[in-house]
Amino acid sequence: MKHRGTETQRKKRIIFPLFSLRLCVSVFLVFFHHNSLPSFRPFLFFLSFVYCVSHFNSLGTKMIDIKLIRENPEAVEEKIKRKEPDSDLDSLLEKDHRIRALKTKGEELKSKRNKTSKQIGEMKRKGEDVAAIMEEVSGISAEIHAIDHELGPLEEKFTYELSKLPNLPMDDIKISQNPKDNVVLKEYSEKRVFDFPLKNHLELNEKLHLFDFARGAKLAGTGWPVYRNWGARLEWALINYMLSVNIKNGFQQWMPPALVRPEAMFGSGQLPKFDNQQFKIEDKEYQLYLIPTAEVSLNGLHAEEIIPEEELPLKYVAYTPCFRREAGAAGSNERGLIRTHQFNKVEMFCFTKPEDSPRIFEEMIANAEEILQGLGIHYRTVLLVTGDMSFAGARTVDIEVWLPGQDRYYEVSSVSNCTDYQARRSQTRYRKPGEKPELLHTLNGSGVATSRLMVGLLENNQNADGSVNIPEVLQPYLDGKTKLEPTE
Repeated sequence: MKHRGTETQRKKRIIFPLFSLRLCVSVFLVFFHHNSLPSFRPFLFFLSFVYCVSHFNSLGTKMIDIKLIRENPEAVEEKIKRKEPDSDLDSLLEKDHRIRALKTKGEELKSKRNKTSKQIGEMKRKGEDVAAIMEEVSGISAEIHAIDHELGPLEEKFTYELSKLPNLPMDDIKISQNPKDNVVLKEYSEKRVFDFPLKNHLELNEKLHLFDFARGAKLAGTGWPVYRNWGARLEWALINYMLSVNIKNGFQQWMPPALVRPEAMFGSGQLPKFDNQQFKIEDKEYQLYLIPTAEVSLNGLHAEEIIPEEELPLKYVAYTPCFRREAGAAGSNERGLIRTHQFNKVEMFCFTKPEDSPRIFEEMIANAEEILQGLGIHYRTVLLVTGDMSFAGARTVDIEVWLPGQDRYYEVSSVSNCTDYQARRSQTRYRKPGEKPELLHTLNGSGVATSRLMVGLLENNQNADGSVNIPEVLQPYLDGKTKLEPTE
């Protein structure tokens, strides 16, 4: 199956006019980084991000359609405030007004300069004195230069502010900033009732020896677990099982890199808003980010591309390790595998026509549910309120597994319909036969994340003697092993 459009379509992309600029900036960054002191290197990341923003700005990229904001700023601001109550569009609109005024003035001056230049030519042919009019042209050129000098930085600031606005929530999403107001849609099976004192996954691990948190801390610090022996094999069994379900349901497997450029992070909505939550690689030749989710890589696959309509929907799945700086609050409920800096996740990602995204959204939820049902684990699906949903999402449903050792539900999958938000940032479009390209819709969802699911499997399948039953669907990946037995 083709995914990148025809050769003609590829040539129509806007990448090539920017190549020389990109090359010059890259050479400068490499030279400066190689010869700079370590204290200057964080500045390199900032410079790379500014370049990333300017790159997308040069493509005409908008995050939320600025036309929509101009036409109805009050309504747009009200929707944004449903997610982020402190948001204010005044500064953005002031910059937009100033930019448009400067561009109009600049075009008028350029037109005047062209007409005056023609007049100078005619006067010279007639032998007339052109000193005064030449001075006028010089003055016009100085005004144009001043406008360009103001316009460049102003457009950068405008794009930066626009890029920090979240996607607008759909109208039927409950308005609240409190996650306790999330709407429970359904529950599968029931919470297990134990007739013996239950153990949490850390207590079970004392004799199962599945994870080595102390050696993980020795290697990288807290929040970096080490999986060992049957813990590693059980983790790998989970990943393979989840991939098999996704592939069976029509998802095409990809193996993307775990490091990406700032452009990919920007396109998915991770930058600039969440820059302080990311791990960055400082290298003499590269300014790269460790992915917080394969959503970043999969979304970036078709950035600045036009996909033929007949190829949609594209349904992708990828397993990757994921990296996030935040590792949760201190305390027993957040220890172990509950919240870590590195975790494994199988990610679903779909590119669809706008009219198909609601259907694909439901299919992705059903796909994640099928995985959990196969494991025989109790869970619930929850429609998130506006203040708890994802930054790029217009609609988000979480799937939460009950963890008896923590006495609460934890999210193991989050499925979001991002409408055209990421597509606009990444300039990913599709084309109907004989028509102009249009923005498509993107959707993402965990299919699923393993660390909390591992906790759920261990705690829900434990026995009084400290052993743990292995779900039947995982046994083929574990040489038929049916139970994890404790040892001293």
